[in-house]
Amino acid sequence: MSRFSLKHLADSTLDAAIESVAARDRMSTADLLAHIAESDARKRYVPAGYHSMFAYCQGKLRLCEHAAYKRVSVARAARKFPVIFDVIADGRVHLSGMVLLVPHLTPETVDELIAAATHKTKAQIELLLARRFPSPDVPTRIQPIASELSRELAPGRVCMTTSEQSVDDVAPQPESSPQLAPTPPAPPARVKPLAPERFELRATIDQETRELLQQAQNLLGHRVPAGDVPQVLKLALKALVEQLEKSKFGAGSMPRKVSGSNDSGHIPAHVKRAVWKRDGGQCTFRGAGGHRCEARRDLEFDHIHPVARGGDHSIGNLRLLCQAHNQFEAARAYGPDFMEEKKRAAIEAREAAKSRAVNAGATATVMSGAC
Repeated sequence: MSRFSLKHLADSTLDAAIESVAARDRMSTADLLAHIAESDARKRYVPAGYHSMFAYCQGKLRLCEHAAYKRVSVARAARKFPVIFDVIADGRVHLSGMVLLVPHLTPETVDELIAAATHKTKAQIELLLARRFPSPDVPTRIQPIASELSRELAPGRVCMTTSEQSVDDVAPQPESSPQLAPTPPAPPARVKPLAPERFELRATIDQETRELLQQAQNLLGHRVPAGDVPQVLKLALKALVEQLEKSKFGAGSMPRKVSGSNDSGHIPAHVKRAVWKRDGGQCTFRGAGGHRCEARRDLEFDHIHPVARGGDHSIGNLRLLCQAHNQFEAARAYGPDFMEEKKRAAIEAREAAKSRAVNAGATATVMSGAC
């Protein structure tokens, strides 16, 4: 049996094992950082045929450039502040979070910043740093991305290095006289904290979105005279969120009377509003350790006491669950065999619908040819 096949493990054994493996993984990461730090200090990459520790990590250790950059950056900082090894090993701060902290670490700040970042997500650490080291607002700019790409002859470096490192020592230089690189896919949208309650938004939009933005700016001329894009986006998102909440959750400022319904699955709008507000628009599932699921997407109304077993549509019998936890609770209530049968039935229904659509299209084509 392959060591990677774990189907034979009981749930309790799997739960304990995954935590143990994660702990070993953190320790292994700390060990690798220590070895990279010492090898880098001794320049052992030179006799191995690499011009930098960064290149060695990519070529010899088979790390991607982002993984190599993170480890070299943190390893060098850990030589100055050895506490970093222990912090990574015991999981107080993950590697990506430590990369964010490294540029701000000094003998005076290292202990304080590590304590503040302990057990924080990457996004939370970004917010922490934005509050302590605020950056100025970025100017609003909309321009075709082709003008930027046409000047980029080779992929850029992973990141700027710390003050004590030369750029050549961390990232490889582009080949001489490189060919123009093919246009890469647009980068994903990014929201980056700059300072308390200030964020930078970067995204790539298509022509239709650009035209809609211009239309909105024109229509809002009396309310936003300068056509300020952040204000336009704020107004548009407020309207969109209000519309989506009304359609999906029955949310609204004024309750409306709802006529009776014979549909056993119908939940009155005023009940949806109350449940949505009470649960804060977030999945309410809590794990064995008390951690509440943080999902705010794909939320569904779940009956604590199932309707099929006499449950009603009262506020007290409803809660918000994400799709995954809704299915999990259904499996606990009805059993895994029941859920598997429901999944199979749903798949068969989708396949039947596709087949009907294909057949309908073929019939229409035949009739068109006959005409």
